[in-house]
Amino acid sequence: MGNQPFTDEQFDEIFAEKSAQINKELQQEILIAMIGDVNAGKSSTINRLMDGEVARVGAKPGETVAIERYSLQDKIIFVDTPGLDDIESKHSQQTLNFFKEADVVLFFLNAAGTVLSETELQTLKKIKEVNKDILIVLNKIDAADDIPELVKYIQDHTAYNYPVIPISSRTGENMSMLQDKILTILEKEKKDVLMAAHMADKSSTANKWILASGASAAAIGAIPIPGADFGPLTALQVSMMIKLSKLYDKEITKDRAKEMIITTIVGNIGKTIFRQVVKVLPVAGSVAAGSVAAAMTISLGYAVKFAYERNYDLDIKTLKPLYDMFLKEEKKKNKIK
Repeated sequence: MGNQPFTDEQFDEIFAEKSAQINKELQQEILIAMIGDVNAGKSSTINRLMDGEVARVGAKPGETVAIERYSLQDKIIFVDTPGLDDIESKHSQQTLNFFKEADVVLFFLNAAGTVLSETELQTLKKIKEVNKDILIVLNKIDAADDIPELVKYIQDHTAYNYPVIPISSRTGENMSMLQDKILTILEKEKKDVLMAAHMADKSSTANKWILASGASAAAIGAIPIPGADFGPLTALQVSMMIKLSKLYDKEITKDRAKEMIITTIVGNIGKTIFRQVVKVLPVAGSVAAGSVAAAMTISLGYAVKFAYERNYDLDIKTLKPLYDMFLKEEKKKNKIK
């Protein structure tokens, strides 16, 4: 296969390893525990956050009297507690157990109501004793004034221990911020791919993954040993492509992934050779090598994302012009010749 920087066998091993790793992650269960007053907009937030209606909306204060579970694809479970005072009721231990087991706790406050009452503050402290992965969701900001001041008030009274995400489940404002915070927590347990695949906003997650892969590629490409980055860079790009395929619910085969890698890395063999040559130069050379590796990886990611979002049949004929277009933009942006 000519000047290819990796053999078929090496690629097959990389693809099998990354596929198995990500498929294993997709088999895990995710538990999201929520607490807040009935009119805090928990159900409407879930429904806007996820891809499709998950929870019923319209409960009135005092109407919900039991813990409610909403299951999505049997793997993602949302648990909605009856209300803030439930912590003090006879069901308090059961409720706290949900919070203890949760991957993420969403603590809802109503920006249009009494924000962070004494009851809410005490409840928050109780939850913190069993789980520290708490996000404070300040909902209904479309119906309140001076949101920055409200956020600061919450932070001041919670010792800046938790992220505070001001959102409107009605208008959708800042939902991508909430999504990002949830996925950041889940990433620690390698559960973010499954959650992201069922969220409404796939584009911002894809961009985050692509840019993160680009940053990692820059570090790999800067290794000052000619040829040392081929294996790790290939593994990084394969992992990125598999994650994107899961995100957009597209199938990617080993042979198709191999074609894409060849189209980008080997199709740009001049740049590939350049990356190896500059590594024998001083530090500036390693930086140049890293920037090229990053540009190639980011361009590949954006090309795949572009095709998936438009339901293109992703093959070499489709990918190559898209990749070249994004690579040209990356080179111009980063002043790479």
